[in-house]
Amino acid sequence: MTDTEDHIREFARVKPTLGSPEMGRFIAAVRRLQDVTVSSDPDAELWNDGATLLEELCARLEGHQAPAGIVPAGRAPNLPGNGHPLMPPWQVVSSRPDEVKMQGQFSRFHVGGNDAVHGGVIPLFYDWHFGMVVSAAGRPDSRTAYLHVDYRRVTPIDAMLEARAWIDSVEGRKLFVRAVMSDAEGNVLSEANGLMIKLLAHQP
Repeated sequence: MTDTEDHIREFARVKPTLGSPEMGRFIAAVRRLQDVTVSSDPDAELWNDGATLLEELCARLEGHQAPAGIVPAGRAPNLPGNGHPLMPPWQVVSSRPDEVKMQGQFSRFHVGGNDAVHGGVIPLFYDWHFGMVVSAAGRPDSRTAYLHVDYRRVTPIDAMLEARAWIDSVEGRKLFVRAVMSDAEGNVLSEANGLMIKLLAHQP
């Protein structure tokens, strides 16, 4: 094993954990809040009342902050989006060392216009999906060097979709990955390819 590999193994790797039912309920409520926030037009009083409630909740949660490797958000594969509200509510349905399949849907929160998913959300999803491939392959911590997306069709909201990402080739520190997203009828909505590079000793 090289010094570089020793160093990488010392990194605080993200280890999966199970999100509790209570956390799942909370994250679902946060996602609902995101959806209704971007699809509502209440009066000033309701905006202010809502802000007060959220500020009070934030104050309570701030008393329970924990390090990144301890908090369950982003580490809970049993919850949509791994329990992280930034990630679309998708989940892994099958995983092997060279391929990861996911299923899920986008919601009103992800709309760019006319009930179509915002173009910027799709690369976010693929970047997350490629990270899943790195983990499934047992590769050391890596960073995205580039990510290219080809949009084939409009991606709808409130429809169950599937995405498959796989290893295209490996060249030393370089892991070339590809992915495709399709609807229930098998129509290809978008395709992506990217390069994930294993970290060097001096890279965070």
